[in-house]
Amino acid sequence: MAPASSRSRGPVEPRDDFDLVMLGGDIGVYALARAFHEQYGTISHVITRSVSGPIADSRILVAEELGASATEDDLAAALLRHGRERSAQRPGVPAIALANADWLIALLSAHREELEEFFVLPVLDEKTLRDVSDKATFSEICTTLGVSTPETVVVDFTGEGPTEIPELPFAFPVVAKPARSSAYTHVEFTGKKKVYHLTEPAELTDLVHRLDEAGFADRFVVQEMVPGDDTAMRSITAYVDQAGRVTLLGGAHVLLEEHTPGALGNPAAMFTADPGEIAAQAVAFLEHTGYRGYANFDVKVDPRTGVAKFFEVNPRIGRNNYYMTAAGANVARAVVRDVVDHERIERIVPDDEILYSIVPRPLLMRYVTEPGLRARVRRIARHRTVHPLAYATEGARRRAYIAIAMANQVKKFLTHYPRPSSSGF
Repeated sequence: MAPASSRSRGPVEPRDDFDLVMLGGDIGVYALARAFHEQYGTISHVITRSVSGPIADSRILVAEELGASATEDDLAAALLRHGRERSAQRPGVPAIALANADWLIALLSAHREELEEFFVLPVLDEKTLRDVSDKATFSEICTTLGVSTPETVVVDFTGEGPTEIPELPFAFPVVAKPARSSAYTHVEFTGKKKVYHLTEPAELTDLVHRLDEAGFADRFVVQEMVPGDDTAMRSITAYVDQAGRVTLLGGAHVLLEEHTPGALGNPAAMFTADPGEIAAQAVAFLEHTGYRGYANFDVKVDPRTGVAKFFEVNPRIGRNNYYMTAAGANVARAVVRDVVDHERIERIVPDDEILYSIVPRPLLMRYVTEPGLRARVRRIARHRTVHPLAYATEGARRRAYIAIAMANQVKKFLTHYPRPSSSGF
């Protein structure tokens, strides 16, 4: 059974006194466009290399396709060109520029000075971005604040010659991943993954050698394996206004993550839940670092101790952000009230319990094995289930795409994660 579309209705607060321009074209960009359309009736302008399924044939955005070979400089130039043209057509009307990939956030931040002539940029400055988006530095900051993280060893690929294989103070299996996703995006080699599950020292040695050969010149982190399957994961989404106040905050209990090599760890299904102390720890991190803009934390609750361990903060809203909007905390409101209206607002929090899912329900229930959790998921699903792409405003082509995408999820899971495991790998 496919998740239901949202109720068909007009925008909550129709407005035409600002524009939204975004870089990228994934499901998270569409979810942001949908939030702005639901709240304000905004038709977003999206600049992307390729128009893929999540944004194709949409009535709520205009896609500008540059071509698959477009470089970062091409994207920046296209954004500036659009900014100049839009400014001439709508003088005095502000435009918000956003993105939903680490490397695109880094692009906006690096070009801030020239972009700010035409856009409002509610994204991190370059220094803070480097500090918080580096998983090694993130762990150090959390330690300072008394926030738990997995035990971590850093592998530095910036030196001359072969990179040294580290001695680990914890046992295999381990998890390895790039310290900064933006520095890993353009590196290509056979067997490249978003996250690596390594079961023995020889696999770590092989990974280090392959990264050396590919010319990777940043840092990797190797972390202890925190036990528990996907259902031990939690997601925290926030927005920090230009005065440093956390004005959007909510969380979700993850049920199933994607398991294809390029998308491993992205939530595929989750339900909204009060994050409790986890949210307070996220706020402490955001305030301590001088954070600004959207943030999304990945957290795992260690079943041995019940302690929540923070893995990383994504310097963006995250591809799964529609769970917030669907649960009553429309993510567009925080940024518009901040950078367009310049208002101090009460914190926006979810007020409904909903199931967010991009997979068919029978497939989801295959992986939710704990009886009490299964019963809770069924109850929430009956109340309201949402798919970020299933928007009643859209047409038949979009509905057909969603049906195909849902069917493809079955194939992907049966290929890459055919049955549930205690570790999620």
